[in-house]
Parts: sequence; C-alpha cells; structure tokens
Amino acid sequence: MSEFIPPIPPKSFRVTLEVLAKNARLDQVLLAALKTQNQNLTLQNISRTQFKELFNQSKIQIKGQTARPSSSINRGTTYVDILGFKN
Repeated sequence: MSEFIPPIPPKSFRVTLEVLAKNARLDQVLLAALKTQNQNLTLQNISRTQFKELFNQSKIQIKGQTARPSSSINRGTTYVDILGFKN
C-alpha cells in the first residue's frame, strides 16, 4: 500500500518528521527539526516567540488542517507545512 503524501500548499515550507515513537507535542519535535534543517535559514534561526506566533496565526498545518502546539504526533512520517515560507 502506497503512503499518501498531501500536496504542498503554495508559498509554504514543508518539514517531513520521521518519528520512531509517539510524541506528546508537535511544537517540541517541529522546533527541533527546524533548528537542524538547512534549507530555510529564517526558520532555522526562528526564536521561540516567533515560532509560537506561527501557531497563533494558523500558519502551521498537518494534512491541510491547522495544527496546535499540543497536537500529538503518531509514529511514522508526518508532513508539516508552514505557510508563508518558501523552500
């Protein structure tokens, strides 16, 4: 069975999270992934305040749905899109 990969929204930056065990919060895993990536320097150097503001402005999505910082992440691959940032 093939894995469904949602389309990337226009003018957005996609982060692919590979999680081995279920994690409690999206914000912790996503911020760590942004700090280690090197494709978008603005997101790599984002402050915690700016990061929280992305959630407040509904600019972080999972499968086209607005994500909350406390959203849980299941084991496996999760595609997170950050609106307003290009790859």
